[in-house]
Amino acid sequence: MPFVFLAAATIPILTTFGIVATLLSDAWRFFAVVPLSEVFSTNLAPLRAEPSFGILPLINGTVLTSLIAMLVAIPVGLGTALYLSEFTSARVRKIIKPIIEVIAGVPTIVYGYFAYSFVTPLLIKLLPGLGAKNVLSPGLVMGVMIIPIVASLSEDAMNAVPGYLSEGAYALGSTRFEVAGKVVMPAAMSGIIASFVLGISRAVGETMIVSIASGSSKRFSFDITQSMQTMTGYIVEFTSGDAASGTTGYYSLYAVGLLLFIFTLVLNMASQAIKRRFRFRVG
Repeated sequence: MPFVFLAAATIPILTTFGIVATLLSDAWRFFAVVPLSEVFSTNLAPLRAEPSFGILPLINGTVLTSLIAMLVAIPVGLGTALYLSEFTSARVRKIIKPIIEVIAGVPTIVYGYFAYSFVTPLLIKLLPGLGAKNVLSPGLVMGVMIIPIVASLSEDAMNAVPGYLSEGAYALGSTRFEVAGKVVMPAAMSGIIASFVLGISRAVGETMIVSIASGSSKRFSFDITQSMQTMTGYIVEFTSGDAASGTTGYYSLYAVGLLLFIFTLVLNMASQAIKRRFRFRVG
């Protein structure tokens, strides 16, 4: 059995190495043809007679949608976790938490059409200058989708805080709000930050919502009311048959995929560093 368990543990490691090797080998073919000065530019027109492959518009669209999503998910998710952990009974928690987690099981393509057909028309009534395809609508819907991740993981981290810390604070005359904000949250900070990072990674890698509701405009802009394209949206567009196999545009897919991988790796490394720092403080 130890060999069976070792083989099971080895499979994800080998898979990761295989993914990295594939991304590096095919992305290298792209970077061997396209100079870095062009890659890190704002001019993205891969289907023109003289194509250009500036990825800054894709990074800009990805960052903007992810920021909007986290501006929704972090406060709502953290508030939900605090309520479930500190301000409600166990009976109510058993009812509310599964309902919240059901949101995480909704297919993302459903969220995409919900953002495009319901949220966007609603926002247009409030913001007349909002485009039919924009960054704001998918960002808000992505935030709703990520709320269960932040809420569930944060609540688990808060419940893992030793009970004697809260009991000692109550014995000293602290209110429930003071115990939640000054005792439970600092002690659970490593788990809370992990939920934030996981939520950001989920937002960066989201595909269908931004592909449907954000559009495919390759402009470099900070106007969230207009259409932009994210890195995942670019991959979806080109894998639909716009780029012939073996062309520079085809290999650009792997370059964008490698960039997404690096984003996620950096987020995970930052998460581990922050978690170690907060654990040291609590200890």
